[in-house]
Amino acid sequence: QVQLVESGGGLVQAGGSLRLSCAASGRTLSMGWFRRAPGKERELVGAITWSGGTTDYADSVKGRFTISRDNVKNTLYLQMNSLKPEETAVYYCAAGRTVELTTNKDMYDYWGQGTQVTVSS
Repeated sequence: QVQLVESGGGLVQAGGSLRLSCAASGRTLSMGWFRRAPGKERELVGAITWSGGTTDYADSVKGRFTISRDNVKNTLYLQMNSLKPEETAVYYCAAGRTVELTTNKDMYDYWGQGTQVTVSS
């Protein structure tokens, strides 16, 4: 069983930055960050392999967001720069069932409760 707890969300102005953290208890393999904006489906933001050596991102965040992990601390991070108002959403971390990263949300078995990110214009 894996438990995930996100933190670091909040209110930021457009163009600003936030760093999200996800503390995990239990063994994790690949991990990912997702978000759900009001009225929209949950979408992948970024994913990372167990080793942290390979990452993948949604096209909309490439070059601005960075996913990373510290396996000693069992913590996942998402550095978000140049935030846009349309990125206002609840951000979730998730633990996948494979060592290699996956962009398929159905391959993630454990989810955190989410952290709200609000970007003001």
